[in-house]
Amino acid sequence: MVKICCIGAGYVGGPTMAVIALKCPDVQVAVVDISVPRITAWNSDQLPIYEPGLDDVVKQCRGKNLFFSTDVEKHVCEADIVFVSVNTPTKTRGLGAGKAADLTYWESAARMIADVSKSDKIVVEKSTVPVKTAEAIEKILTHNSKGINFQILSNPEFLAEGTAIQDLFKPDRVLIGGRETPGGQKAIKTLKDVYAHWVPEENIITTNLWSAELSKLAANAFLAQRISSVNAMSALCEATGANVSQVAYAVGKDTRIGPKFLNASVGFGGSCFQKDILNLVYICECNGLPEVAEYWKQVIKINDYQKTRFVNRVVASMFNTVSNKKIAILGFAFKKDTGDTRETPAIDVCKGLLGDKALLSIYDPQVTEDQIQRDLSMKKFDWDHPLHLQPMSPTTVKQVGVVWDAYEATKDAHGICILTEWDEFKNLDFQRIYDNMQKPAFVFDGRNVVDSEKLRQIGFIVYSIGKPLDAWLKDMPALV
Repeated sequence: MVKICCIGAGYVGGPTMAVIALKCPDVQVAVVDISVPRITAWNSDQLPIYEPGLDDVVKQCRGKNLFFSTDVEKHVCEADIVFVSVNTPTKTRGLGAGKAADLTYWESAARMIADVSKSDKIVVEKSTVPVKTAEAIEKILTHNSKGINFQILSNPEFLAEGTAIQDLFKPDRVLIGGRETPGGQKAIKTLKDVYAHWVPEENIITTNLWSAELSKLAANAFLAQRISSVNAMSALCEATGANVSQVAYAVGKDTRIGPKFLNASVGFGGSCFQKDILNLVYICECNGLPEVAEYWKQVIKINDYQKTRFVNRVVASMFNTVSNKKIAILGFAFKKDTGDTRETPAIDVCKGLLGDKALLSIYDPQVTEDQIQRDLSMKKFDWDHPLHLQPMSPTTVKQVGVVWDAYEATKDAHGICILTEWDEFKNLDFQRIYDNMQKPAFVFDGRNVVDSEKLRQIGFIVYSIGKPLDAWLKDMPALV
């Protein structure tokens, strides 16, 4: 029986291994992590992450051929294939601070694998890593190998949160990069055979190591670039009276462009986009390509500009101050159908409003109060370090209240900011909300989910990103 061990029980490791266990009943899968609370949650009825369909997959396999454990060394020692899915946060100090990936956790994982291994192993990079990480890991393993043969593969994940299980069941592609040596090719075939249990062979792409590593960064950079492109257009649409939804629809009809990732919004978030682009920028700079680095930097600059622009619009519309005004924040996760708040635009928007002394009342169906308070009191990039290195009890931000109902959040509010496109926000009783708000009542739709005309008929002053401006808003221009 092939034994697989995955180091890291997060958003990538947990779902990926659960699906491998489900689709390969003849493979034994162990997911290991040093975090006791996280492993306890994986072994309970309340999984540590919310992902539609995940619960069902885990329950079908757990205890049969899928195990969650804190006994890292035992399972690594026994495994034939070791997936490494640890954090690769952005460095906060030293060389490359603010751009380069911090490989501390990767390096310690590699050293531990070398220490405990008693048999040959295939080591698979599963976390997003900078190009040439495999080479560094290979050196650590080779120099500590005690005669054991290690083969390094890159197998980047291309999951979208909210649809991760479907993405795993029916992937566009599975990418496996390895050495172009007999040992490397044999390792590629071993991993390919695992995925071939359910993925058509034509969807399994094999490349060299560096191409696989770079393909992941490139894919995320291209997707983020599309979002920044449509968001840049949204600013121009507001200035000219065009409608960004109509523009995006027309552009997306071009088969060379396509309709996906052309929804204007308050900005992109998630654990990968910004981090991977910063990483790409750093690699370009290190390789003497400043013009290429500058090009990709602009994608992040537009994303930051979009969040600032949104905050400025809120403040300017409300007589240039939100001091002591209650603002309802609907949605805190970076997208619908996930509880993930990593790099969510809501953090920057909330901090911007708090900077002007607003009183926030936040509602998100999947994010806990503890997580929201933690996010609002944490420094940039700290979210990506393991939980045990983060402050255990976050400083409570006094101007923030977290509630479990949209009507409670909006009661007596001066304005509403919609920051996540949860389906339930489309179906709220806005007449009831309007009746219980301070007047004039504002809605700032950062995801273009509500029917702005209907809301205007009720009496709201509505701002929708990239849509023709309300007469009120034209009279109160936002200074950016």
